[in-house]
Amino acid sequence: MQHHAWSDYFSWADPALVHLFQILGAPVTGLELLAFVLSLWMVGCNLRVNILGWPLAIVSSLLYGVFFARGRLYGEASLQLVFVAVSIWGWWAWLRTPDSGETASESVRKLSRRDRLFCLLATLVTWPLMGLILHRYTDSDVPFGDALPTTLSLLGQYLLGMKYVENWPVWLVVNLISMALFAHKGYWLTVVLYGIFAILSAVGWRHWLVLLGRGMR
Repeated sequence: MQHHAWSDYFSWADPALVHLFQILGAPVTGLELLAFVLSLWMVGCNLRVNILGWPLAIVSSLLYGVFFARGRLYGEASLQLVFVAVSIWGWWAWLRTPDSGETASESVRKLSRRDRLFCLLATLVTWPLMGLILHRYTDSDVPFGDALPTTLSLLGQYLLGMKYVENWPVWLVVNLISMALFAHKGYWLTVVLYGIFAILSAVGWRHWLVLLGRGMR
């Protein structure tokens, strides 16, 4: 079945996709570089439970959405739009609670065993369904490989917005899978970014566990 070349709709972004330099023989564009920098800044804010992370997430997600769409990673591209919507919600949710001091520590929480099982089952159901949609209705060359980190990212974003400590191990898995996906596509700067994300996910996990311990005292 021949699929429509959805990436052609984003050809207007080509001036921002001019090659600046190469990493391991693969070109790095201005759009990818800017999204890379803003994404790092965003995660740094998230580690500190800093509300600035949400507007940074909105901008970096929009940039990566265009970048991924042009590269035929439609699951990842669509995910960025979800990130924008969820980031607006998360920004609003965090505004309701001060983001510093003791209050921030007390707001961090963890999932129950039942909720963890529900998250696992929801992932196992959503992943193949999303993969089938990408396979059938787009010209994606990695539909199921694209669908898995997309599905897990939706879960991680929800858990982050609700300040569940489990968002960090979910992001760790997302980042490791994404590194393999982006390496396959030759997006080496983004591979580096997600490698840093993986490290920061482990750091964030440890930091939020400390906050959780303080809040439970």
